[in-house]
Amino acid sequence: MTSEQSHSKNPFINIERLKQKAKKLKKSQNITQSEALLLVAQQVNFGNWKAVLKAFDKQQVLSRPDPFASKKVEDGELNQLDVGSYHTDSKELLVSKNKSLLTKLGIEFSIFEPTTTGLKKSILDATQPVRTHFELTNFHDYENQGQGQKSKVKKSAFFISDKGCNASKVSLYRPETKKGDPRMWFTKLGDFADSGDQIAIVVSEDSAYLINLSTNALELEASKPNLIQEISPSYGIKTTDLQSFINKYLAASNSISYELLAKLKVLAKKPLRAIMEGNTAIGMSIEAALDIEANSSKLPDYKGIELKSGRGNKTRTTLFAQVADWGLSTCKSSAAILDQYGYARENDFRLYCTLSTNRANSQGLKFEFNREKDELNEIHSSGDHVATWPGNLLRQRLKEKHAETF
Repeated sequence: MTSEQSHSKNPFINIERLKQKAKKLKKSQNITQSEALLLVAQQVNFGNWKAVLKAFDKQQVLSRPDPFASKKVEDGELNQLDVGSYHTDSKELLVSKNKSLLTKLGIEFSIFEPTTTGLKKSILDATQPVRTHFELTNFHDYENQGQGQKSKVKKSAFFISDKGCNASKVSLYRPETKKGDPRMWFTKLGDFADSGDQIAIVVSEDSAYLINLSTNALELEASKPNLIQEISPSYGIKTTDLQSFINKYLAASNSISYELLAKLKVLAKKPLRAIMEGNTAIGMSIEAALDIEANSSKLPDYKGIELKSGRGNKTRTTLFAQVADWGLSTCKSSAAILDQYGYARENDFRLYCTLSTNRANSQGLKFEFNREKDELNEIHSSGDHVATWPGNLLRQRLKEKHAETF
């Protein structure tokens, strides 16, 4: 029985309940998370967990309200409200799929949405996500930009779609008024986008490339299942349309990845003899086979790429460690957090817990991201603020160690 056939026996999939069931199985049977998910999938007549997720995604799409389902629609019966609702749902689904594809391809992007007023007055707010994106890609730094026309910066920009690539210019500035709130504008944007469209900005070679996620079906542009692997690292690709831009971007940003991946494939063809014993034996053996000298540096292992190796998947991997900014935090040290929220265990006072943005843990602690201030905050369920990590600090630490990870 295929997963598609078995789906007919599952009219509704409660994905959260299945995940909770897998979590209980993992604990009660002392098995891995992937093994627990497989068991749960098979219990509900699916071949594997991937098939469950596929069916759930299909269920989400099919469960969207159909504006035409309430009555039989004859020619000429559609009113403007029906058509508007249908197009809105279709556009949201298209944007969601496009964002997902860009993420899967590893293409860095930020989003802005032009308004009717903005298009009319040729003004766009440079929101925090856009400013952060520009800073990380060394495209523009609003933080150190002066106000007024004299400090305005202009750079090359392009509108790309499946139909072609059209040149534009982007103005990056902070006006004299309104405290110099960061602004930007792309010439002829009104010919490329309508009010409410979701526009992705991709920075490449110190130019801004714009993709209208509300009108371009990127799945059609990058439908090959192994697109990244099939692109050779050639820098001579000319950007003529959306597909050629994606090819060029991936080739330029993944050349070292291809080199490392090729070497790892060679190593994987036969057993690798360990050069030592202990917890670090796997990683050290692979690094030795790649001619990487052992060192205690915090920098990435292979030409800017961090290598992570281990036995199985039963333990979590630490990406990096970073204490809070105590100057911005209510609790001024780790000891202060322990004193305030720790618990007695045997003859000691401890605070071993995991935090997430989804819900508070048993100690009442959780994370909350403030997008406007670009801060990750630790808060208590009582509403008390505990600690703060500035977004730029976390990104800096992540980039230092994990610009790219294998």
